[in-house]
Amino acid sequence: MNARHRPEWRSRAVPVLVAVATVAVVAMVTGSAQGAVATIVPLVVVGGSVAAAVWAVRRWRADRRAYEQRLTKWAVVEERLKIARDLHDIVSHGLGLITVRAASTRHLEKPAEVDSALTDIEQVSRTATAELRRMLDVLRDKSGDAPIQPADDLTVLPEIVRAAETSGVRPELTVTDLGKVSPGVQLAICQTVREALSNTARHAGPTDVRVVVRRDEETLVVSVVDAGATPGWRREPGAGHGLVGLRERITALGGTLAARPKNGGFQLTARIPDEVVA
Repeated sequence: MNARHRPEWRSRAVPVLVAVATVAVVAMVTGSAQGAVATIVPLVVVGGSVAAAVWAVRRWRADRRAYEQRLTKWAVVEERLKIARDLHDIVSHGLGLITVRAASTRHLEKPAEVDSALTDIEQVSRTATAELRRMLDVLRDKSGDAPIQPADDLTVLPEIVRAAETSGVRPELTVTDLGKVSPGVQLAICQTVREALSNTARHAGPTDVRVVVRRDEETLVVSVVDAGATPGWRREPGAGHGLVGLRERITALGGTLAARPKNGGFQLTARIPDEVVA
């Protein structure tokens, strides 16, 4: 569910008001009549108009309350979907890194390398646990005043890349002059890079990945291309909801998401329109 399914405001009072206006016009046309018609018609029109107006006001208020209820229900579902996507990002990304790092530890021989891998796993676990606790605190807080971490922006891209390095992935980040980028698009860019690197770590293992973020006129383009799976790497597939949720986010912004094999590897490309130009 997204903005395209937002409830529309409709009221059955509008057709009634149109009908009353039509009757009033007819009454004015027949206003030159003589005799009983000239007396009865105005009374009928006035009485009918008053009754219709009272009904229309009541109907308008009832329809307004019903619309607000539908809008509230839609907002609740929309927020639940957002929370579900955020929880997926936290759990899937964190556990994905832990799984990949733990799997690679089996092939390590030097104690120092094993100790480094265990340290990475501990750090990622603590971060994921802290994020889950923060989100659960927000969900439990009924006052609505719970502190919420600011949404990701382009400044966290290097941090996202460094986090992927702990899983063995060798990412290279290139960000050209983007000019001004709206907050929603910045968040979508970060989500795209995070999801793409997480998928690479799971499906391809410790491989080279090139991440490019650039502007193409009024469109922001994110391209993540990996060099293909490492020989002997055992894939660690997830639940499959990551790309679905990411596509929903990008589509809601009017963008597109494409994923396809390329030169033995895999390419994920997001194109997100953004009219905020420097």
